[in-house]
Amino acid sequence: MPAIAGFKAYDLRGRIPSELNPDVAYRVGRAYAEWLKPKRVIVGRDIRLSSKELCEALTKGLLDSGVDVYDIGLCGTEGVYFATFARQMDGGIMVTASHNPPDYNGMKFVRAQSRPISGDTGLKDIQKIAEADVYTAPAQRGSYHTIDTMAEYIDHLRSYLEPAKLKRLKVVVNAGNGGAGAIVDLLEKHLPFEFIKIHHAPDGTFPNGVPNPMLEENRQPTVDAIRKHNADIGIAWDGDYDRCFLFDEQGAFIEGYYIVGLLASVFLQREPGARIVHDPRLTWATLDMVQSLGGKAVLSKSGHAFMKDVMREADAAYGGEMSAHHYFRRFAYCDSGQIPWLLVTQLMCETGKKLSRLVDERIAKFPASGEINRKVADSKATIQAIRQRYEPGALAVDFTDGLSVEYADWRFNLRSSNTEPLIRLNVESRANVALMQSKTAELLALIGGQEAH
Repeated sequence: MPAIAGFKAYDLRGRIPSELNPDVAYRVGRAYAEWLKPKRVIVGRDIRLSSKELCEALTKGLLDSGVDVYDIGLCGTEGVYFATFARQMDGGIMVTASHNPPDYNGMKFVRAQSRPISGDTGLKDIQKIAEADVYTAPAQRGSYHTIDTMAEYIDHLRSYLEPAKLKRLKVVVNAGNGGAGAIVDLLEKHLPFEFIKIHHAPDGTFPNGVPNPMLEENRQPTVDAIRKHNADIGIAWDGDYDRCFLFDEQGAFIEGYYIVGLLASVFLQREPGARIVHDPRLTWATLDMVQSLGGKAVLSKSGHAFMKDVMREADAAYGGEMSAHHYFRRFAYCDSGQIPWLLVTQLMCETGKKLSRLVDERIAKFPASGEINRKVADSKATIQAIRQRYEPGALAVDFTDGLSVEYADWRFNLRSSNTEPLIRLNVESRANVALMQSKTAELLALIGGQEAH
């Protein structure tokens, strides 16, 4: 059988129909069952036009392997995470390509307790079995069930809030025609907020562009709506809403890095001394916040599979990446794109402070470049050359994830992408924007290569 090209470090993702089609989806269902040997599995799908057909083929593969399938229908990735741990299933598969173009689709896989299955923990084995296309015959075919876990999921989201502390806010929400709008509608009746909804209806043709707020050109509709309606906050999601992105009352986009410290402060107030997991790309603002509140910061390699493993090992209350993935102990250490904005809006209500007030001090204290991507011919050689140039005289050098180099008043992290042929740079300083900018320019000149999103 031909190779299946779409398997990546954390998931399966490919172009429709050349790399991912019903035949591949069926074989992946059979291979997942062959490898994991589950009895009961959750399946869910996003709003992409190809997702229903792929989910049906995946389901048939699972059923033909003797697995009982529990279909939760249209949902976000965290819907599969939630249903898998809340209903104590043996595994879960989400059909989604998140923020990829419309002609792509994919799958994300978990096992019991919503533990991730990645390249190092079974995904390569599933790929090999699917490519061989040889499976054990089951004693009997599995049974198919449709279940609705949405009410339980909404109750879980609400459990992070203290309703008495909530006040009226005007909130712009931009689902990007992905799946998040449906969740906002269900939460709306429980919240004292006025929602201004843009690009709200789920639409797999993505009439307003692919839902990816990391792209600057996709942010303007949210910014315009905040300014037009004099809103208190803006929220935008990617297609499967496992990440949310926040804008302040002036329409300024808040880098995910600064939200990590903000959410850390919420959990440290609730649980003094708690452990907080963070990634190595940008660290100083998070470390400063966690240490000032008596918490314990724990470093993890970037990427959801690594973050979740470290979260479990440390029994951390919360973990966050600058890429806008936020992880919660009570959510089976998984990432959610709904819990973060609920906690931030409650914090705004509690403190009476606008979002700009909550983050501006941190931004000024630890200005950062944001992640800059470059295509280079040889990422390993590039990182080695940068190491030789900057390691002498550094206060600290760390290799948890790529190369992190720290001086007294600035630091940087340079790493290869886990999922794309890119090198990624992040630079920050201590209260010195000019230094951060000059060092960023200096590093980019040495790195060379082509600009990339």
